[in-house]
Amino acid sequence: MKALQHEAIYHLLEAKYKEFNTLAFIPDDPIGVVHQFRQKQDIEIAAFFTATIAWGNRKSIITSAKRFVNLMDNAPHDFILNHQEKDLKRFLDFKHRTFNATDALYFIEFFKQHYKKHESLEAAFFQSETKDSQFEILSNFHHYFFSFEDAPFRTRKHVATPQRGSTCKRLNMFLRWMVRKDKSGVDFGVWKKIRPAQLLIPLDVHVDRTARKLGLIKRKQTDWKAVVELTENLKQFDPIDPVKYDFALFGLSVLDKMQIP
Repeated sequence: MKALQHEAIYHLLEAKYKEFNTLAFIPDDPIGVVHQFRQKQDIEIAAFFTATIAWGNRKSIITSAKRFVNLMDNAPHDFILNHQEKDLKRFLDFKHRTFNATDALYFIEFFKQHYKKHESLEAAFFQSETKDSQFEILSNFHHYFFSFEDAPFRTRKHVATPQRGSTCKRLNMFLRWMVRKDKSGVDFGVWKKIRPAQLLIPLDVHVDRTARKLGLIKRKQTDWKAVVELTENLKQFDPIDPVKYDFALFGLSVLDKMQIP
């Protein structure tokens, strides 16, 4: 990357990060569903589910996420720990695209089993002292998530793993929400076991498109290696908090619709 080009990209990303990383961003984004909660566990549950179904039309995602937390009486952690069998019937007609009742019920069962033993969902991601490898963290989480009895095979498509080369966009977005924290108040920053510098960029079609136009991704495939490549390039601009540029790359593609030469 030439010095002038590097500097121009830096100033563009910084400007757009500051423009889109604001509270005004929240109402029209799925993260807005999570902002109704203040308790850490409620935030974790609502955020994990919302991130899981975050593909396609944003209005549809928000509608489905709101419905899901409403089915949990808008008190996710309390519902997970204290619901009765009859309370699960309300989820039998839940559906968001290919995510259906079978998936919803397993998510609830996973949360129940996990929170019976752990104070936070953070423990599901960081089960050992090895915290440097996001590949290992997400791979281990996938294994743990489906380790409970009668885990439906069909549900595996909703929780990605880098072992299959996936970008793990939704998991990386969830981790951004949980780990990052700045003055804007968009992300929650409720987890402390890893630093923002260790996060990877949530790579969706919009971020991918903008990053390629800027020359930040050279790899032909949009996969796990492309996520690592993009994140490493973004670290040239901010090694401490590279994924903050998710706001800029997404905003340039979707919100600003800026034409990048």
